Amino acid sequence: MTDLHIRTAVRDDAEAVLLFWAEAAEGTSISDDVDGVAALIARDPDALILAERDGLLVGSVIAGWDGWRCSLYRLAVLPAQRRQGIASALLAAAERRFLAAGGRRGDAMVLEANGKAQAAWAAAGYRREDHWRRWVKPLG
Repeated sequence: MTDLHIRTAVRDDAEAVLLFWAEAAEGTSISDDVDGVAALIARDPDALILAERDGLLVGSVIAGWDGWRCSLYRLAVLPAQRRQGIASALLAAAERRFLAAGGRRGDAMVLEANGKAQAAWAAAGYRREDHWRRWVKPLG
């Protein structure tokens, strides 16, 4: 897949990333706006990893590292580009980032109802931990 370019996002990518997620990602987040994406990039410039092919955004993953946990969010690939190794390339880039930072384990947020995503994460070597549940509280 030599025509695939993996890079970190910059502030000017925020709108394109949101449009991409609307097409390629399942589910939404309270932070799905330009300010939210820009804040992520400003806080951790290496966290939002993008895959491009011929100038087209075809994949994304957020590889968040807070010094304690390696968290993976928004692994998404354009539907027409799936099953071509893009998600694997994105995960490899995220895992390299985590290892370089001293991370020990990647934790992925995966929607319960998204069976295809669960299968993809399992194929990448991740396993479900049923003894954890996510607890959330919107702030503000």
